[in-house]
Amino acid sequence: MAIYTRTGDQGQTSVIGGRVHKDDERVEAYGTIDELNSFVGLAMSYADDTLFADLKADLEQIQQELFDCGSDLAFVRGNEGSFKVGSEPAERLESWIDRYQAENPVIEKFILPGGTALSSALHVCRTVCRRAERRAVTLSRKADVNWEAIKYLNRLSDFFFAAARTANVRQNTPDVEYIRSRKVFRNKS
Repeated sequence: MAIYTRTGDQGQTSVIGGRVHKDDERVEAYGTIDELNSFVGLAMSYADDTLFADLKADLEQIQQELFDCGSDLAFVRGNEGSFKVGSEPAERLESWIDRYQAENPVIEKFILPGGTALSSALHVCRTVCRRAERRAVTLSRKADVNWEAIKYLNRLSDFFFAAARTANVRQNTPDVEYIRSRKVFRNKS
């Protein structure tokens, strides 16, 4: 089976319901999600199977859901009945965030992205996720989109932040505060 089709040689690509230029906002949105999914796979490769079994399972589920988000954003003429992402994945992410946050020390200031290789990779996931969300919002100003997919991306970047901090905690590597940061995080009482 050949993986090349030559159908994109003139700068266009197929989306669900038509063809668009390869730099179309829709392609930028789901292409950035594809990029994020690749970085999630890279992060998983840094995770020890025993120490991070829970995180690896969560990340694999996230990879599946990122394909769903990309698919939903690829619809030229989508409707709610055809979308794959509903409210449940974002709600589940909230419970996962809470679970990882319970392991993390309290912070009041911004932290520098980094620490262990896994934590660093998860911070890359966080920033690419934010870009994917921005691209999806840009698309939403010109086309109908599944807002549940955008909500999911918003929550997912928070997940990556919490998971990156947990990766450092479990490997006994402290976060490094940004030294000129004011107190920006408030602790829940």
